Amino acid sequence: MYSRIIVPIAMDQLEHGETVLERAKSLLDEGGEIILLNVVEDLNAYAQGYMIVDFPLEMVEASRKHAMNTLTELQQKHGVKGRVEIRVGGAAGVINAFAEEMEGDLVIIASHRPGLIDYFIGSTASRVASHCKCAVLIDR
Repeated sequence: MYSRIIVPIAMDQLEHGETVLERAKSLLDEGGEIILLNVVEDLNAYAQGYMIVDFPLEMVEASRKHAMNTLTELQQKHGVKGRVEIRVGGAAGVINAFAEEMEGDLVIIASHRPGLIDYFIGSTASRVASHCKCAVLIDR
């Protein structure tokens, strides 16, 4: 089926991430790999201007470490062959760029039920589905 599956997991959606991870395992070719990805949102320059200079960097680094530890534990718990990647930036853009960089066959992304705000700015899942160059499976 698929030899390289990208599974973006948000730290506030770990339960849904576990479900998506099991789905990815069922779609993976023999000898394929699953890459667990977390995107740490970067603070924009405007927000950083109102904060203590080093605080945003410390906060981003703490978030990176937490995500790496959490996804590594998740990977081991589910016996996933692959790796964990942590990137910084805007979620949808980073996921799409990462999938292209890794030559992913499939991105499986969890999505919540859309709220009113999603109809105006779109959810991360919808932006990934709209712009990703490989196949995308959105799991609800």
